[in-house]
Amino acid sequence: MSKIKHSLKWALFASIQRCKKLTTFKKIHAQLITSGAVSNDFVVNRVVEFLAKGPNFVDYACDFLSEYDWKVSSFPFNALVSGYAIGESPKTAFLVYRRIVKDGFLPDMFTFPAVLKSCAKFVGIGEGRQVHGVIIKMGFVCNIYVENSLVHFYSVCKSFGDASRVFDEMLVRDVVSWTGVISGYVRAGLFDEAVGLFLRMDVEPNAATFVSVLVASGRKGYLSVGKGIHGLSFKSAFGVGLEVSNALMDMYVKCGCLPGAKQVFDELPERDIVSWTSIISGLVQCNCPKEALELFQDMQSSGIEPDAIILTSVLSACARLGALDYGRWVHEHIECKAIKWDIQIGTAMVDMYAKCGCIEMSMQIFDGMPHKNVLTWNALLNGLAMHGHAYKVLELFEEMVRVGMRPNEVTFLAILAACCHCGLVNEGRQYFNRMKSQQYNLPPRLEHYGCMVDLLCRARLLDEALELTKAMPMSPDVRIMGALLSACKENGNAELPQEILDRFVELDSNDSGVYVLLSNIHASNQRWDDVTRIRRLMKEKGIIKTPRVNCYRVGWQGS
Repeated sequence: MSKIKHSLKWALFASIQRCKKLTTFKKIHAQLITSGAVSNDFVVNRVVEFLAKGPNFVDYACDFLSEYDWKVSSFPFNALVSGYAIGESPKTAFLVYRRIVKDGFLPDMFTFPAVLKSCAKFVGIGEGRQVHGVIIKMGFVCNIYVENSLVHFYSVCKSFGDASRVFDEMLVRDVVSWTGVISGYVRAGLFDEAVGLFLRMDVEPNAATFVSVLVASGRKGYLSVGKGIHGLSFKSAFGVGLEVSNALMDMYVKCGCLPGAKQVFDELPERDIVSWTSIISGLVQCNCPKEALELFQDMQSSGIEPDAIILTSVLSACARLGALDYGRWVHEHIECKAIKWDIQIGTAMVDMYAKCGCIEMSMQIFDGMPHKNVLTWNALLNGLAMHGHAYKVLELFEEMVRVGMRPNEVTFLAILAACCHCGLVNEGRQYFNRMKSQQYNLPPRLEHYGCMVDLLCRARLLDEALELTKAMPMSPDVRIMGALLSACKENGNAELPQEILDRFVELDSNDSGVYVLLSNIHASNQRWDDVTRIRRLMKEKGIIKTPRVNCYRVGWQGS
């Protein structure tokens, strides 16, 4: 008889594993009760595992556990809460926790981490605080696992005062404690605080710690800190794994150290899609689009299928190179593989076609996008400005404002570049002032002043260009000086004010063309002492005159 019961128990156990619907499970449940197998801990755990898969099973699951003595084992109760916590409806875990506690269940050290995890997932700061109160009342505040869960919960919910308070009150801290706060700071963009806390760590960091602080170092451009972490990772017990290597590449790229990123990539024993994305997007960011496309071909040869993120970077590389055929191939690949179009891919596609001169295609994709952000508008405006469609740029800008999209500095740079290309002086003045107005309150950057100075110089309004240069809150760069010098040359070698000349001498530039042009202007005005001074300055800086076409009046294209 016992053999029959044993066989029935395993048959019912197998039925639970195959079960998909609650109606089917109810029949199995009836058999469990009549056979007595419902009291078996192994069967109970399997039942809970099944019921935790469906948020609609909550009432049935709680009723099922109400017949089970939690004093024998709290595992089924905790397993039910944990199952919902990691599922698609994390708030259900908190509701189940509240229901079973109301029915008499006393939570333990394994219950609270699961409940707090669910609160973190649905950012239930109020619910989490209630749980924190229960933890204090029940005396679990000195349990490191519970405390770490509290730190993680408050960090995810961006309640850093509470997270720091819990962390500071911990009698014992492990690497999970430190990493919880550091990663929380990183998620909130408090990168200096994350790096500072890492430097205070008194325990051995783990891979997650390294990844978090590398992200912070990259965002702040702390190359020396990043290099120090790189060295520490070699000495760590777990070594330099793939996840840390990917974070190292991202850090080096963000800090502008492309050789460091390449070295990490070349030394990888294995590479995943994140590795390839980090190095390819890094090459694009560092203005190496040709190398980015070459590596993309290597990635395809390795058998890794590109995703939407890496294809966005590839489209950006095509845009910078004007590689229209390659860009069209990427477009066809996206359509062929049915890769979901998001706002990033759409924007990159608009940018690629616009910069490659296919304005109609760029406009077609732009018009077909259901959602656009300011980057999408800027991509189209920049492309139109590059190809001399100034009036279309101004028309689209007004439409952009009309639909409620707020322009940024890059938007106005595209507007000014369009005005500069087509000599629209009055319009350029109007939008330059509009940018600074109370409506937008965007302080012009060096690039905006450069566009305006170039526009005025092209229109032979040298005096106005000089006044604008004097009023700049920053020193002019070599391009602005080049535009002024070229305008002086065209205006019959007019003399520049001494204040502007002094700024020019302070320029940290190794471009010989501007120095030679200034020297020639002085020579035409028979100011031989100034000619000698400029030539001496070139010699001191090691600048060698190279014969080439004058390129200082190249239009500002923006980006």
